[in-house]
Amino acid sequence: MKPAVVLLSGGLDSATVTALARERGFECHALSVRYGQRHSAELDAAAHVAAQVGATSHRIVDVDLRAIGGSALTDESIDVPTTGVQSGIIPVTYVPARNTIMLALALGHAEVLGANDIFYGANAVDYSGYPDCRPEFVTAFEALANVATRAAVEGAKLSVHAPIIRLSKAEIIREGTRLGVDFSLTVSCYQTTPDGRACGCCDSCRLRREGFAAAGLPDPTRYA
Repeated sequence: MKPAVVLLSGGLDSATVTALARERGFECHALSVRYGQRHSAELDAAAHVAAQVGATSHRIVDVDLRAIGGSALTDESIDVPTTGVQSGIIPVTYVPARNTIMLALALGHAEVLGANDIFYGANAVDYSGYPDCRPEFVTAFEALANVATRAAVEGAKLSVHAPIIRLSKAEIIREGTRLGVDFSLTVSCYQTTPDGRACGCCDSCRLRREGFAAAGLPDPTRYA
């Protein structure tokens, strides 16, 4: 099995991506980031998901983005929106440079492991307007990776995989279900309780709940 680094947030998208990477024959080294988000429940979920889907390893890296703020997820003075996603408007839950930073960490981890593949759960269909979840961003970061690392300079091509980027939330849920992902372990809520119970009204909760309904599957989310 070839090694791959998989960014694992603890949500249902990244859980499905980890299971997909495993199905494709990769030895998955899961990487989560404690970036100053409002709660640690998703990191606890990531550890459970990593074990459930059979990741070879799981580590958490600390990068405190509260130092720059600018997002409802890293600045508690900014309220998490609960009115639903508005088309064409990037919501305040967007975290400046978050995916760029996380992919850079994954790239460094991949170099150390001798891995040529990175997976992450970007989604450009049922997403909240985040610019770093678009195919253009994935392509651009892969190009960067192939000029920025010793591994690439020495001839190892690095690939960034975003296998669910064009799937709807319902399609992601069906795919994860097919792969045996236990979605009850995942946490998607932006403002979950310390024990992982979802608020049920933030944008992420709305997309998740609508996804299970559209997939025709029961929603295993624990709500507060």
